[in-house]
Amino acid sequence: MQIKRVFLIVLDSFGIGYEPDAADFGDGEVNTLKSIADSEKFFAPNLEKLGLFNIDGTDWAKKSVANPAASFARLQESSLGKDTTIGHWEIAGIISEKPLPTYPAGFPSEVIGELEKKFSRKIICNKPYSGTEVIHDYGREHEATGALIVYTSADSVFQIATHKNIVPLEELYNYCKIARKFLQGKHGVGRVIARPFIGSYPNYERAAERHDFSLEPPQETILDALQKNNFSTIGVGKIFDIFAGKGISKSLGINTDNSDGMKKTFAQMAEDFTGLCFVNLVDFDMKFGHRRDVDGYANAITTFDAELGEFLSKMRSDDVLMITADHGCDPAAPGTDHTREYVPLLVYGQKIKAGVNLGTLPTFSVIAATLAEIFNVDYKTKGAGILEQVRRF
Repeated sequence: MQIKRVFLIVLDSFGIGYEPDAADFGDGEVNTLKSIADSEKFFAPNLEKLGLFNIDGTDWAKKSVANPAASFARLQESSLGKDTTIGHWEIAGIISEKPLPTYPAGFPSEVIGELEKKFSRKIICNKPYSGTEVIHDYGREHEATGALIVYTSADSVFQIATHKNIVPLEELYNYCKIARKFLQGKHGVGRVIARPFIGSYPNYERAAERHDFSLEPPQETILDALQKNNFSTIGVGKIFDIFAGKGISKSLGINTDNSDGMKKTFAQMAEDFTGLCFVNLVDFDMKFGHRRDVDGYANAITTFDAELGEFLSKMRSDDVLMITADHGCDPAAPGTDHTREYVPLLVYGQKIKAGVNLGTLPTFSVIAATLAEIFNVDYKTKGAGILEQVRRF
């Protein structure tokens, strides 16, 4: 029996140690896994059983198991970046030779001026900001004047925050579409993000209808190759947004949190399909990494690990599970930025050998190359696939 379904789960920002060029990205000896594993909230027996602490560079934990259930590797990022978009693109086969633009001093005046003309509204703020703090500091001015709150972060993002009573959702989304069309080339940020909020000062709250408008991938990904060959390509969470919808045959959004994402994934496990289910669980990054909440991050991994146990029990004989990450976001590091880190790769299933240590591999794109091998589609990328090394014949 051939492998029929692959579930690729990205634990957003789950880095496992700084890469050799971390200093070039402003990072020291960061290690997301080490920071959270030291927390009393961390309990991950299923990840440990698969071989998380057998991966290169995790010997500090002294938690390796004698007979790991999965094959495993440490992946180094080839692309020049440490953000969500570039990380996912590399997982899907694209190596980015240049980083996406960031704006630590805010967007240039010519960008803001042109967008004010296109929006027919003034723009306020135009600084890197926390999403919760920016609505607290600028929400009243927005309500009084109707001006749009535009802000960025350490990521390559252009974010627009508006109160739902002042700017209807569809109007906010239209402003984002205008900005997305304009922000190309030199100013081609990875994502334009709609950030609606509700409530009254000082108790504003971000609303649930966030929407990302991503830069289109500059070339085909493994998703395009699978779709062209009539395989299912199912995105859970923000996968559709990250790839601007390209190569995605079905999208299941996450309404609340990582657990909702896993519920959507469980529901997909009950469906009969042949192909890829690509899952992003963003809470690790958005709610805990950027906010430098070590215990919160550790507790989120503990919750995921319990859900992972349920996932493993539901797997079919022709299923394969791949667990990885897109970058780091060490909650014990200074600042609020992502961190340049290696990421784990755990590969598990009845068709996969247990305990194969693949060492350290030079690019996230080995995942795309392996998917091409599993489904026998023609797709070329920098990474070499690992199927021959891990498949149980």
